[in-house]
Amino acid sequence: MLYLKKSKLPKAGKGLFADQKFTRGDIVCEYEGEIVPWSVCLDRAEKGFEGYVFFISRNHCIDAYFTPEALGRYANDARGVSRVDGLRNNAQYEIKTRNGEKRVFIVATRTIHPGDEVLVDYGNDYWKNLEKLKPLYEKMLKEQREKRLLRKAEKEKEAQRQKRKSTTVTKKKKRTIKR
Repeated sequence: MLYLKKSKLPKAGKGLFADQKFTRGDIVCEYEGEIVPWSVCLDRAEKGFEGYVFFISRNHCIDAYFTPEALGRYANDARGVSRVDGLRNNAQYEIKTRNGEKRVFIVATRTIHPGDEVLVDYGNDYWKNLEKLKPLYEKMLKEQREKRLLRKAEKEKEAQRQKRKSTTVTKKKKRTIKR
């Protein structure tokens, strides 16, 4: 059903790929790992063992850092630090209760075809709090702000050009009418 290979996202390492078709709402896989309290996750993060935690509650987090056989940990985020035009997230995390226990699943949000990489939104908190990626995340945010400002400035210039063009046309019409 799923396999690992180099991600299509630069610097993302391995990625999770579909071997079969998943349609919207299908469970792709479970996000598995060690069930630990948040305090343990914080301690591990200080030691550099971070990046594979799914927070459910203060006392119930799934940490897949030391569980390399858990396929769900290899799903990458297309909205993350290294983006590729044309790649977008096609799944999401969902918490479901099974046998009285809260578990996390990766669920397709649109059709995932065989050979497609499974891409899941990690959420802004992930990118803000992952220590080793903070500088990259901040750089990405700065670039996004600059692009937005540039687009806004270009739109304003275009609006001014259109206004001048329309004013010029109106003046020409007035001159024509007076003669």
